[in-house]
Amino acid sequence: MRVSLCVVGRLRAGPEADLVSDYLTRFDRTGRALGLGPARVVEVEDKKGGGKPAEAELLRKAIPTGAVVCALDERGRVMSSPDFAGALAKRRDQGAQDMAFLIGGADGLDPTLVDQADMVLSFGQMVWPHMLARVMLSEQLYRAASILAGSPYHRV
Repeated sequence: MRVSLCVVGRLRAGPEADLVSDYLTRFDRTGRALGLGPARVVEVEDKKGGGKPAEAELLRKAIPTGAVVCALDERGRVMSSPDFAGALAKRRDQGAQDMAFLIGGADGLDPTLVDQADMVLSFGQMVWPHMLARVMLSEQLYRAASILAGSPYHRV
């Protein structure tokens, strides 16, 4: 199952970009044998003038056809890492070819995108900067693949 991170804004070179690259490379290596990956990041323009509706249109175009869509939103479901791994495995086992994770810009996602998503995920009640949410999602994808592979990376 291919994974796309469809995100608003460009991540400049720096520690966040390095972390995203590292975790997604690890995810690709670990997930390959599990039918997970490759992962890619699709960045869309931050529409300051058009706001969330304009960003939503760009995100819709970035989602692969037929993909399972997971929106990241503070009002979404909070999951443990093993539950997240299980949700990925379930979608893969149901035959999903693609899964797209949506991360909005500084103002979040347009409500229509959240309402249309197959899954809505939250990293807790705190609001995280969208660039850090990208790092956190990348790490959780790698952690999920590690859990499914039986790797010692995830400790309980």
